[in-house]
Amino acid sequence: MAMERLQRSLVPAEGATGGSGWCSSSSSSSVDSNGSRRKMTSLRPFTCDDLFKFNNINLDPLTETYGIPFYLQYLAHWPEYFIVAEAPGGELMGYIMGKAEGSVAREEWHGHVTALSVAPEFRRLGLAAKLMEMLEEISERKGGFFVDLFVRVSNQVAVNMYKRLGYSVYRTVIEYYSASNGEPDEDAYDMRKALSRDTEKKSIIPLPHPVRPEDIE
Repeated sequence: MAMERLQRSLVPAEGATGGSGWCSSSSSSSVDSNGSRRKMTSLRPFTCDDLFKFNNINLDPLTETYGIPFYLQYLAHWPEYFIVAEAPGGELMGYIMGKAEGSVAREEWHGHVTALSVAPEFRRLGLAAKLMEMLEEISERKGGFFVDLFVRVSNQVAVNMYKRLGYSVYRTVIEYYSASNGEPDEDAYDMRKALSRDTEKKSIIPLPHPVRPEDIE
């Protein structure tokens, strides 16, 4: 669980879904009413080359960043959970990074959102919601019972965004985020959304008491 505590995903907020087109191939385009071709936003697998192009996203103060080996670990073990959005001009707009983990026997097999971030200039296009939807679909195909994520208690903008996407607070994790500059550590919400395999939605029944990071399985 030491690695899990390092995965401090923090999500910048964005507004409702807007007028951006979506496609699954980086070379896709569409034809408008005048018959001319226009390129669309691409949602594609993250690659090693993208590590040299996503500074415009990671420079945002609300985005948790990691060392290169951490990203490479996710690319090696859970490549299907690492998705990037690319603008028609080739700029990276945002990305989501996650994994599958937990016990099937205890009905805890699930998708986990490690990091989700959208560059400031590309917010309010519904991009975060679309990336979350794709991770949820992958988790459904893998037979997950739920999707979960951690977010700072103080980041109410992100908390409210997740609630709009169907997530609820499952538990509070005390001092999950290590602070710097002598400030106190910050608590996190563990937020969850049940998937279709959890027919009784047992995975999202809130715990009545907080837990500590070492208590998280």
